[in-house]
Amino acid sequence: MPTSRSLFRPSARLAPLALAALCLAGTARAQSLQELYEAARSYDATYLAARAQSEAAEYQAAQTYALQRPSVALTASANRDINETPYSNVTRTASTTTPVTVSAQQSLFNRPNSLTIDQADKTVEVAKTQLQAAEQDLIVRLSQAYFDVLGAADTLATVQANKKAISEQLASAKRNFEVGTATITDTREAQASYDLVVAQELAADNDLRVKQLALEQLVGRTGIKPWPLAKPVALPPLMPADLNTWLSTAEDRSPSIAQARLALDIAKLETEKARAGHLPTLALTGSYTKGRVDIDTDPTAHLSGTNTNKSIGVTLSVPLFSGFATQNRIQETLKLEDKAVNDLEGTRRSIAQGTRSAFLGVQSGLAQVKAYEAAEASNKLSLEATQLGYKVGVRVNLDVLTAQTQLFNTEQQLSKARYDVIMGDLKLRQVTGQLNESDIQRVNGLLAR
Repeated sequence: MPTSRSLFRPSARLAPLALAALCLAGTARAQSLQELYEAARSYDATYLAARAQSEAAEYQAAQTYALQRPSVALTASANRDINETPYSNVTRTASTTTPVTVSAQQSLFNRPNSLTIDQADKTVEVAKTQLQAAEQDLIVRLSQAYFDVLGAADTLATVQANKKAISEQLASAKRNFEVGTATITDTREAQASYDLVVAQELAADNDLRVKQLALEQLVGRTGIKPWPLAKPVALPPLMPADLNTWLSTAEDRSPSIAQARLALDIAKLETEKARAGHLPTLALTGSYTKGRVDIDTDPTAHLSGTNTNKSIGVTLSVPLFSGFATQNRIQETLKLEDKAVNDLEGTRRSIAQGTRSAFLGVQSGLAQVKAYEAAEASNKLSLEATQLGYKVGVRVNLDVLTAQTQLFNTEQQLSKARYDVIMGDLKLRQVTGQLNESDIQRVNGLLAR
């Protein structure tokens, strides 16, 4: 088994190469996952759009509160009327009126309006859960991009270390061939391995650059050099270790389930609102009008004065028949309510399945890490024995090259398995609705400053 000093590192000799690979070009400043998360919260367009949508929902709900408040309007007009009747003693009349009216209305009973307000409040809750889901999605996307860069850097460092070892083996094979202690086959095998690893290095370098660009686009910064995992680092165990606890938490805290529940509540309110279409409405109305009236008649006469009109009343509206529109609306909302019930059940099943898969994935990942750690230790011993056998003539050059490649591949797989476990834990917390900024801080504690 590997010692504790070998945990969470492909190989001690790879660290300088990985550091150089991350720099790419120019000077890069090391940045923690926490620092990049804070930058992403103010730059990522997807998250900012979700936050704006959540804020807009609150203002949208506030608009519905106006249905319970009085409405007041001011109207003013100016009218000029001329009337000519040549067969009358008064042959021409001209009047000018300038009324100003203040009218007000207050709803006393309107059940559909009350239900609309209740739906708006539910919509605000939906927007909040959507924002929560967007925050969790940002954490996962950023963490994935972060560890993708680290993984790509580890891959490049592994290939470069393998290239260096193969180069040394190629030089040794050439020397041995020149002095007659090895065949040309050893040299050609080493040359073929060297040519292959050069191609692998180019591909790994390009992949690192692509992963680096993806991370920079997410946070709006350039020259990012993520902190690597600290050495030594032991991955924390999965807590709690009981699957049923995770399933229960997912039922209570999953944003997806919460949204489906709220959608069902809104559908029920819509059905109740449809039924309220049979109910009467009652409103208090009032108005106050004041204006000046000027009347001119021919033969010449002039009358003027101020006109005042006050009114207050109660308006009762009782629906009698609407062409069966209300009854059909009720049936429609009942079917939509059934749909919401099934959507909720489908979401519950999906979240439960996702929780089980994520939980088993983390457990399997932890087991793989231990297996790769053991394999790494074994491959190191195997390489040392093969190199010794080559020196004493019981092993050929191909055996050494194979042992080296196997060791480097194991180190790369071990590194990837560790990153996968960290990401699997974050995704498990995401699907169960527990993921938050404290998890960023927790993962940040695994990184080397």
